[in-house]
Amino acid sequence: MGQGLIQVYTGHGKGKTTAATGLILRALGHGWPVLLVRFLKPIDPVSGEIRLLRDLPGITLLEAGVGVIDGKADRAEVATSVKQAFAEACHRLSEGNFRLVVFDELNNALHHEYLGWESVASFLRERPLALEVVFTGRHAPMQLLDTADLVTSMEKIRHPYDQGIPAREGIEF
Repeated sequence: MGQGLIQVYTGHGKGKTTAATGLILRALGHGWPVLLVRFLKPIDPVSGEIRLLRDLPGITLLEAGVGVIDGKADRAEVATSVKQAFAEACHRLSEGNFRLVVFDELNNALHHEYLGWESVASFLRERPLALEVVFTGRHAPMQLLDTADLVTSMEKIRHPYDQGIPAREGIEF
């Protein structure tokens, strides 16, 4: 296949994880082995895409395990979970068995300094050449944007949450 590229889905609009999930499905459809690493999202409730993806052949799922959506998680515990999940992902990816990795919500983990940029930069320098790498989440750091081959910013025009409508099962999770 040649050189894998670095993709970033960021911005305040809806659809970053959804876009990455579509890319995962496309890659799996071509027989690519995929690693999905989820940061900052709770394990429970299980989102619809995870219910489906975790049972598909060809995908490996790693979860940092500590979600921050409700704002109750301890900062040190979140940072530890992010660092451990990222280290485990780097270890698995170094073996060269994957063609695509999606780091879901890693942009926010970097923004909130749960993980340092140098850890990500080091991974990007040392990754297998054919590995396609996708980062999702708001607040992608400028260093990542400058490094990426593809950057898409989802722009929020209007969102039901602003009208008091909470996240809905099957649509937002």
